[in-house]
Amino acid sequence: MYFWAMLKVVHLNTYDGNGGAGRACLRLNLALNAEKENSSSIVVFYKFGQNPTVKTFTNTLAKRAYAAFTIITERLLAKRYLKPVKIPFSFTWFGSSVIHHPDVLAADIIHLHWVNHSFLNPKHLAELAKLNKPIVWTFHDSNAFTGGCHVRYTCDHFENQCGNCPVLIDANPDDISYKIWKQKNSAYAKLDFNIIAPSSWMKKSVLRSSLMKGKQVNVIPNTLETNIFKPQNQQEARAKLDLPTDKFIFLTGFMPSKKDSHKGAAYLLESLELLAAKRSIQPENIELVVFGNRNTEDMPVFPFKTIFLGTIKEDEKLATCYAAADAFLIPSLEDNLPYTVMESLACGTPVIAFTTGGIPDMVQHQYNGFLAEYRSAASFCDGMEWMINYPVKEALRNQARETVMQKFSEKVIAEKHLELYKSLVKNE
Repeated sequence: MYFWAMLKVVHLNTYDGNGGAGRACLRLNLALNAEKENSSSIVVFYKFGQNPTVKTFTNTLAKRAYAAFTIITERLLAKRYLKPVKIPFSFTWFGSSVIHHPDVLAADIIHLHWVNHSFLNPKHLAELAKLNKPIVWTFHDSNAFTGGCHVRYTCDHFENQCGNCPVLIDANPDDISYKIWKQKNSAYAKLDFNIIAPSSWMKKSVLRSSLMKGKQVNVIPNTLETNIFKPQNQQEARAKLDLPTDKFIFLTGFMPSKKDSHKGAAYLLESLELLAAKRSIQPENIELVVFGNRNTEDMPVFPFKTIFLGTIKEDEKLATCYAAADAFLIPSLEDNLPYTVMESLACGTPVIAFTTGGIPDMVQHQYNGFLAEYRSAASFCDGMEWMINYPVKEALRNQARETVMQKFSEKVIAEKHLELYKSLVKNE
């Protein structure tokens, strides 16, 4: 039996809180440190924020400048290889060694998260084997088991050896996606690690991958701060945001992206237009509230009165936005375990979404939201109409919160991680 005074875990991520993976890493760290039997820390490649609990590998001006140079250079060079498609793709030209950092050396468990953008390429991932420590890796998207893409859609090349990549300009059997696949295959053969899939959908995807044969996959969702994202009095929340108290409010994080087509903005627009055309709907009684938009330039004309809240950086204000709404709309076409869904449910606001990715792990059809038929604007519209006409809306709100507390609360998720960590340490 393995005895320990305090289990030490170090989390490695490219950035500190930027994007879903960064937020997941920070939230898990908080949840783990709330438990008395372990010590959890975070070290990131490039630190944007001022959180004193987050350390960085680029802790000098020279290191930080070089990191910025490699991140920017990778993006610029990528344009020579990628078609003008809206699918994120990462290359492996640059990387950074982490095996000499004191937190990594002191850890009982090394927990990897999102490690792209010149951080841990295959060469430096394989280097971790020298430490002879248990390694856990949470897959926040598909990149770890593909030849470069982060979002796969219907492409199944990752089931073999990639190559003929639909994202690349020069697609052929020996293209750069195949070369990256070979680099990863060589690195993974040297490195033993346990995979955490935040959703059942991600686990199924991992098991299909040729790179992941023989790897252990555990489904453990992400968590969030349930003391911040919590139900509020809806009328009071609306008053704080200067929103009407007598309208049915749909909330969405609509943000057309130059990089990501998997957010499904076109389907949202079409479904709203279908809703406005229904005879049973009175458009003047419905308003759309949008957060996350950097500006309102070149915005489409929405068929309902629309209020733009802009980018919201404070979680407390974001929670108020969710609590003020009657329903949250997320038209994503491929998503692992999107935080906006979990945050909305935690605030007691039901969700309308497509049946895709990890969303069905959170949204239960006609229990705490509505799961629309994939890529069907008509079905998404049906969900909005169903939500408007649902007779006991308070029941939906209560069930939304209950789902999060039972399946995704901090203590539940921390305990699942600790159970996995301890099993790996005992086996050492």
